[in-house]
Amino acid sequence: MNKDNGFPYDGANGDGDGDESADALLGAAADALLEEELRQAAAVLDPVPDFLRQLALEAYALHDLDARIAELTFDSLVDALPVRGVTDAPRMLTFRAGALTVDVEVTGEGLIGQVLPPGSARIEVLGGPGAARPVAVDSLGRFLSDDPPRGPFALRLRTGTEVIVTEWLRA
Repeated sequence: MNKDNGFPYDGANGDGDGDESADALLGAAADALLEEELRQAAAVLDPVPDFLRQLALEAYALHDLDARIAELTFDSLVDALPVRGVTDAPRMLTFRAGALTVDVEVTGEGLIGQVLPPGSARIEVLGGPGAARPVAVDSLGRFLSDDPPRGPFALRLRTGTEVIVTEWLRA
């Protein structure tokens, strides 16, 4: 018995009646039980919102080991000279991955762009909690999206042989 609190050995000072390794096992089991009870309480009292769970799943799904990252080589917010009198100029972006170039104009009405050299490709606009939005690419490599990106976005380009993803940018 511990003289301070009247309870059987508490394992703190090493002079008790019990086995210290058994006490450690009991303590670990009690910790695991408490952790599980706290998880269940959090799931009931403060659940993860569905949109956040979906966003996490989509972010993991975007992890594509075969994808190449297209380097941002031009951004009109950084690289262009301001034009006097123009208050709402579209944002111009150029991405490059090897011999492939993607030019994109971001406006309040959507995206306009071109893939060079032109060829068979599919483009998806990635962003936010929504699903990737596919964008049609014509035979000259041109594409148009009537849905402007809201918040951070990236483009995923699928050619016949490779997947290329742009950096994430704010619209």
